[in-house]
Amino acid sequence: MLQFSNTKIAMVFAVILASIFFSLPNMLPSSVVSRFPQWWQPMNLGLDLRGGSYLLLEVDTSAVGKEQLADVEETSRAALRDAKIAYRNIRSSQEGVFVTVNDAKDRDAARVAIAKVVAGMEITNQGDDNVRIVIPDRVKREREISAVSQSIEIVRRRIDEFGTSEPSIQKQGADRIIVELPGLANPERVKNLLGQTAKMNFHILEPNAISTNPRDVPPGAMLLEGSGDAAGQMYVVRRRVEVSGERLVDSQPSFQDGQPVVSFRFDTAGGRRFGQVTSANVGQRLAIVLDNKVISAPVLESPIVGGSGIIRGGFTTEKAKDLALLLRAGALPAPLNVIEERSIGPGLGADSIKEGATAAIVGGGLVVVFMIIAYHTFGIFAVFGQLFHMLTLFAFLSLVGGTLTLPGIAGVVLSLGIAVDANVLIYERMREEFNSGRTLLNALTSGFQNAFATIFDSNLTTFLAASILYFLGSGPIKGFAVTLAVGIATSMFSAVMITRMQVWMWYRAAKRTALPV
Repeated sequence: MLQFSNTKIAMVFAVILASIFFSLPNMLPSSVVSRFPQWWQPMNLGLDLRGGSYLLLEVDTSAVGKEQLADVEETSRAALRDAKIAYRNIRSSQEGVFVTVNDAKDRDAARVAIAKVVAGMEITNQGDDNVRIVIPDRVKREREISAVSQSIEIVRRRIDEFGTSEPSIQKQGADRIIVELPGLANPERVKNLLGQTAKMNFHILEPNAISTNPRDVPPGAMLLEGSGDAAGQMYVVRRRVEVSGERLVDSQPSFQDGQPVVSFRFDTAGGRRFGQVTSANVGQRLAIVLDNKVISAPVLESPIVGGSGIIRGGFTTEKAKDLALLLRAGALPAPLNVIEERSIGPGLGADSIKEGATAAIVGGGLVVVFMIIAYHTFGIFAVFGQLFHMLTLFAFLSLVGGTLTLPGIAGVVLSLGIAVDANVLIYERMREEFNSGRTLLNALTSGFQNAFATIFDSNLTTFLAASILYFLGSGPIKGFAVTLAVGIATSMFSAVMITRMQVWMWYRAAKRTALPV
């Protein structure tokens, strides 16, 4: 039946009022909106409308495999040393990690000792005296997937620490990350922050090294170059990580003796370990290694307890701030490479908004003219229905913090056409029923009831297409899909509820006998 209960009328008016309320911030100046509470804000504007910077980053998953092999090599070396098994020539390659056991009788014991500390690896004998450790493809793939997920989270933390408002960070494909920074015209500093792995560890310098020639580096040590105040120097440090930077819980820029420094603080376990290491190595030099470069190598004059310390490195104030930010946000599991970079000026974004709004007004105006000429009074009802359809769409995007992009505007205009199409189906069915001899009330009721199945079917197929675009697409495609999907839902409500309520109220207002279409 066409009849509307008072409850339904109240519900429709409640939705209309809520739509007006939540879409209102989009129509007010930013100076006024800034004083509104956080939950009552306008839609976010995408990069193409607001201007800013776009970065496409690629996670270097090959570095993940190399690091994994290096970890297996170092862990295996420590396991054989603890098991007191004599070995020589431990090395890693793309095929795996190889170690030569001095006594062939100890090979099985070596395999058992290594298996205890490197779970999930394939450990086999090779030749007469070699043990081969291979990382299975499944384990490699899991590590790479984890590295990409962790990189996205670390990038998000760094961007948030940097203070950029409303950034968009999302995964693309298997190993790429899209970073959109609205309002940021110069991305160079952000690129520098994202380009640093920021993996900091503490090592002890090798006290017996008398040469920095790579050929003279003793087993279990590595040759690293310095940076900052230590630039131009070479250091021979032990491979073993005494304290990992993963134990850091806070890092802040500060000043000491008038020079910028970076203070850091460990968690409880890290502070305890740091105290043990510094106590056991008083008189030796502690190397602070950041991204495989020694930024400082002070002599440990006394134990450092309390779980905190200071890093000197000839920093400028900005570099000290950036290093503290990187250490707080955490280290990337793999390097990030910038594949694509774009900068969009606010003027171009303003032009896009103007052109998009012009297209929407022209398209909407033509629809209004057509509906009024073709359907007279009911055409006006359809126009009011589409007005509230647009308000409901904008209100929903504002309420959930959605982002409107230029393709999103195209989705809005398309949803307007879909909404009008529903009204055309309803009105044409009414005309057919009325011309076939039915009463006005029966024609009105039949128009809504019989057209509903067609409207629902067409909107459902379009909604499914929009869903596929959202899940398989990226960037602009997703923006188009979101506004189209939401627009379909609001257009259904507009055609089935708002337009229907107007027709019902028109019929009740007087004894109508003619169909004004």
